[in-house]
Amino acid sequence: MVWVGILVLVVTVGVAGALVLIGLREHEGQDPLAKRLAEYANRGEVASLEEIELSQPFMERVIYPAARRFSELAQRFTPQNAIVETRRKLDQAGAPRWLEPTLFLSSRIVFGVGLGALMVFVFSLSPTMSVFSLKSLLIIGGVTLAGFFLPNMIVNRNIKRRQRVVLNAMPDALDLLTICVEAGLGFDAAMKKVIEKWDNDLSAAFARVLQEIQLGKLRREALRDMADRLGVAEMDSFVAAVIQSEQLGVSMARVLRVQADAMRVKRRQRAEENAQRAPIKMLLPMVFLIFPTIVLILLGPAVLQIMRSGAFF
Repeated sequence: MVWVGILVLVVTVGVAGALVLIGLREHEGQDPLAKRLAEYANRGEVASLEEIELSQPFMERVIYPAARRFSELAQRFTPQNAIVETRRKLDQAGAPRWLEPTLFLSSRIVFGVGLGALMVFVFSLSPTMSVFSLKSLLIIGGVTLAGFFLPNMIVNRNIKRRQRVVLNAMPDALDLLTICVEAGLGFDAAMKKVIEKWDNDLSAAFARVLQEIQLGKLRREALRDMADRLGVAEMDSFVAAVIQSEQLGVSMARVLRVQADAMRVKRRQRAEENAQRAPIKMLLPMVFLIFPTIVLILLGPAVLQIMRSGAFF
C-alpha cells in the first residue's frame, strides 16, 4: 500500500509540477527551435536538426509538449459551454491568452488528485490511523475537493481584485480622457495618454484595445470586447455611451464629461456604503475578542478576592 501511494504521488506531483511550470513560464512568442537555429547560424556552426532538438532544455522537449497533449485530450471530453465560460473567467482575471481553458480545467483535476494522493501517502505511513477508516476517508475527500476548487478560488479572487482596481481607476481615467478630447485629441490618442499616465489593469485594457484597432478591428468591437473581459457594469455603460455617441454624432467630450461625473458619484457612493458596513464588520471582533477581555479585566480582580475570602464555600 505504501508503494502504491508513493507511485500515485510521484505521477500526480509530476503532472502538477509540469502544469505549474508551464503556467509560470514566460511566453516569448517565438519558436524555441527557430531561436536555437538562429543561435547556431550566428556562431557559424553546422549542426543537424536532431542535435539542435537535443540541445534544448528538458522542459521544451518533454514537459511542454506532454502538457499540450494532455490539454488536447482533455478538450475532447470537456463541454463547449464549460470551455467558453472558463475562457471568460480567465479573461476577467487578466490571465494571458496562452493559458488555455482546457489546461486550466486539467490543472484543477491534477491538483485535486495530487492533494488526495498526498493524504493517502501520509495516512499509509501513519501507524495509528488506517487509510480506509471513516475519518481518513473524510479527510482525503475534503482535501481532494479543496484541491479541485483551489484554482477556481484563485481565479475568482483575481477577478474581484481586478474589477475593484478598474472601478477605482475609472473616474480619474475618464477625467483625463475628457481633458484630452476637449483639448483636440482623438479618442484613440486620449486612450494612449491614459496608458502613458498609469500602469494598472485599466490602462492595460486600453492598451489592448489600441492594439486590436491597429490590427484592423473596429473600435466599437474592440471596446465591447474590453467590457466583456473586465466584467464591470460601469465599463459596460461607458462603452455603450461611447459607441452611441460615435454612431449618432454626439460630442464625445460631452459624453465623456457626463460619464466621468457619474463614475465619480458612484465611487463616492461605494465609499459611503463601505463606511456603513464598518460597524457591522466590527461587531464580531468586539463581541468575541474585545468584550470578553474587558469583562476579564474589570471583573477578574473582584472574582479573585471573592474566591480568596471563601464566599463561594
